[in-house]
Amino acid sequence: MSAHHASVQIETPARQEFFDITSRVEELVAESGVRNGIAVAYSAHTSCCVLLQEESEDVTYYGTQLLLQDTLNVLAKIAPPTRHEGQYLHPGPIHIRNAGELRDELPEWGLNTDGHILSSILGRSEVMPVVDGAPLLGEFGRVYFGDLDSVRPRTRTVHLHVMGD
Repeated sequence: MSAHHASVQIETPARQEFFDITSRVEELVAESGVRNGIAVAYSAHTSCCVLLQEESEDVTYYGTQLLLQDTLNVLAKIAPPTRHEGQYLHPGPIHIRNAGELRDELPEWGLNTDGHILSSILGRSEVMPVVDGAPLLGEFGRVYFGDLDSVRPRTRTVHLHVMGD
């Protein structure tokens, strides 16, 4: 059994957005030489997600595929976008103080509680079977990384692993 790793850096805007990382997953599987095994896409960021979804050719003015925008719209009913302090219990005053003192963060950057909730619902990883040297995604399946933190642009990292024979 062999194991291979790669990381993908993604520059994200100050809004909730999804990024298609399917081609990078397929490239890593091909480069690995693994014929049968698994591929994993994972984000360590606690306000981000990785998901498998059908490709939707139509997009919003921002370029968000309509099916992914529909997903955000439905999830906003579960965890409405954070607009002001006190809307959610988190972040509390201790968190805001520590974020400022220890990480040089602005208080308004803490207004991302909805992103954390949505990340925990959607999950931060996906596992895909690798069969005959390709990830098994189905006819229309794509792998998406989602940044659900809308308070500032960020550089995010997605970790990819391929294991098998």
